[in-house]
Amino acid sequence: MKRTIQVVAGVAMLAAGSAMAQKAAPGPSAVQTGSRIDVTVDGAFFTSYRFSAEEKYPFLFPVNGPSGASVTSMRNGQYPHHSSLFFGCDKVNGGNYWQEGLERGRIASRGATFEKGADGAIVIRDECDWIRPDAPQPFRDARRITISAPSKTLRRIDVEIRMEALEDVTIEKTNHSFFSARMDPDLSAAFGGTMANAEGDAGEKDTFGKASPWMACHGRRGADRTEGLAILQHPANPGFPSPWFTRDYGFFSPTPMFWPADGKSTRIAKGETMTLRYRVLVFAGDPAAAGIEAAFESYRTAPVTPVAPAK
Repeated sequence: MKRTIQVVAGVAMLAAGSAMAQKAAPGPSAVQTGSRIDVTVDGAFFTSYRFSAEEKYPFLFPVNGPSGASVTSMRNGQYPHHSSLFFGCDKVNGGNYWQEGLERGRIASRGATFEKGADGAIVIRDECDWIRPDAPQPFRDARRITISAPSKTLRRIDVEIRMEALEDVTIEKTNHSFFSARMDPDLSAAFGGTMANAEGDAGEKDTFGKASPWMACHGRRGADRTEGLAILQHPANPGFPSPWFTRDYGFFSPTPMFWPADGKSTRIAKGETMTLRYRVLVFAGDPAAAGIEAAFESYRTAPVTPVAPAK
């Protein structure tokens, strides 16, 4: 009997040890719950990829900084269409795949999955249909989101989206286009933070409409922490570097469709494809301390792998 108790106790201790080891496993890990994929890094929650059929489009929220608080924010009464870290577009063949109202257009996920990638990264894959009632579908896209943790104070999200035009597409001039971030108000320029581009221009007045390879926004958290988020554009993106649409209240986006070549619209022929790549860095300190410029140089020269087309 005593031997049996010892064996049972030993098994229980091994199981507990295994569970603790899993909980404390270094690097990123993920779990899917319904239409949400939650990602942790070193056991601490980092972000969720959300792709519910009730949402306008898939997005990432929260996006936690080293402090454990989100560096992004999620909608408000004035800007209900700003969903943290997201991708959409307005004025696409008359549809609105950006602002609230599912009947105006929606980027519908077919159901995301995830897997472990190289160096322990989490790789999220999704395929999306751009749909609205009683209208032809202008795009479908395939997206690959790779989440990694290069250091204790740096988190990286690589977003790659391959878009395919299913009919001739006209995107009228719009400031609501493609990849965007809405910062937490605490970190915004309006509340004491700093929004600056790669050239060192800061604030909405000096960054709006200027082409730059990257933009970062950072600010203080409490008495002793500074953290922020940067978006890097990949040089292979069409029109690189896109001019930035910036707002001191905490919104910034490389927005090519607001500056079309003819001043009116952008046209994409049926069957054409384009792949857009962005690297998001969530960092401690300011951009100089976090090495954002060096990170861009690394991103600029790194090889790229094609994104498999949506089926």
